[in-house]
Amino acid sequence: MNWFDPVEKSSARERKLFLVSGLIAISVLFVDQVSKFLTVANCRLWESFDLIPPVLNFTYARNEGAAWSILSGHVWLLFAFGMLAGVLMLIFFRRLAEGFAERYYALMLIFAGIAGNSFDRAFHGAVIDFIHIHYYDLWHYPVFNVADIAICTGVGIYILSGFLRKTPDGKK
Repeated sequence: MNWFDPVEKSSARERKLFLVSGLIAISVLFVDQVSKFLTVANCRLWESFDLIPPVLNFTYARNEGAAWSILSGHVWLLFAFGMLAGVLMLIFFRRLAEGFAERYYALMLIFAGIAGNSFDRAFHGAVIDFIHIHYYDLWHYPVFNVADIAICTGVGIYILSGFLRKTPDGKK
């Protein structure tokens, strides 16, 4: 058996995958929340510090919407959607993973990101962001956080897995 073989339900390998991917998710959530706590405790809104000039700043921002401030001002709607997505993902976890190890990690990363941003919406009324990538003043990417990285990484792994893996019935 190698890493690329599908995982059998309720096997020792699946239990280990749940444990390891769950610990990674908890670690990501912890780093996300600690970094946001330190940001709020030590910075003023829109205060910015150069980390790697001219491409990376630490900038405290609050986002009352979703990605790129979509649905800004609808914090509770976004919170409810995040909770619903997270619960459905856990309910259908095995079906979504289809027995592929990398999808366990991908789904847990997505879940950790949803949990981190949902926590912010519930307790801060907005998502706390602080990572600012830019190129001088010519180009700026929206400010983001560790939870956003986890979601994007998880989605990327899941999509890549979908392109590279055959489904359990043998189709690509």
